[in-house]
Amino acid sequence: MSLLAAGATAPSVATQLAGSGLIGLREGLEAGIVVMILVAFLVKSERRDALKWVWLGVGTAVAMVAATFLIIHFGTSTLDGVAAEIAAGIASLVAVVIVTAMVLWMRKASRSISGDLKSGMEKALVVGPYAVLSLAFFAVGREGLETALLMVGYAENTAGSPWPLIGLLLGIVVAAVVTVLMYLGAIRINMATFFKYTGVALVVVAAGILGYGVRALQIGGVLPGATMPAFDVSGIYDAGSWYGTVLGGILNLRPDPTVLQFAAWAAYLVIVLFLFLRPSAPSRRSQPVQEPAAT
Repeated sequence: MSLLAAGATAPSVATQLAGSGLIGLREGLEAGIVVMILVAFLVKSERRDALKWVWLGVGTAVAMVAATFLIIHFGTSTLDGVAAEIAAGIASLVAVVIVTAMVLWMRKASRSISGDLKSGMEKALVVGPYAVLSLAFFAVGREGLETALLMVGYAENTAGSPWPLIGLLLGIVVAAVVTVLMYLGAIRINMATFFKYTGVALVVVAAGILGYGVRALQIGGVLPGATMPAFDVSGIYDAGSWYGTVLGGILNLRPDPTVLQFAAWAAYLVIVLFLFLRPSAPSRRSQPVQEPAAT
């Protein structure tokens, strides 16, 4: 029995597009900024000959991410019954762990990512082409794996709908366009503000995936308390209404969460948002992510 069949309502198309589009925009822009920094550094260093190795590394990373998503997604879709719930629950929890680690890491790394990438590229140019390829591969692949795992957890809650994938691709396209415009100097974005607010949104989405994963594992018999609701507001909460589909699709709020599910959801939001939003000490290595237009 799937979680949707257990009483949840499939999110609306607009909600699915918004949730996955946010993931694609945020993660796509992170990866785009990495590529932009590497390309701008090579152009300014008059090492355009190394650009082909950067693009080869990026292409390899994209292929690896796509394969990872397809293997995990179709692997879980071939299961049914209790096995499907357990697999979906485990995939959701793994996605939450990785996304949380990456969001918290980006909170600090964003201040020095430009300097770190330039330093890494200087060393890679000395070593040779394969070092340049590896630097681009791992820098982009890290962001891509986060996206793939987050999308697996998100897609599990949409009853096999294709709209989350469409929303993800649209978000990535928008991120690519914004990255190109930034590279050309046509627009400037306050990246600190962007990553702050999109980071908060991702934490909220991850909390919903965590709640889904806990409920799935309860239905699968791995975790206890499947029949212990924390509360039930089904009488006044219409899961099929516009607000019900929004809250159910993005926040994964149910009218009858279990005690463990609601506790995990609330605790995650409080703890991770506190860690993410708490003030951080300024770093001497801080450099703006925004790169000037290439010449």
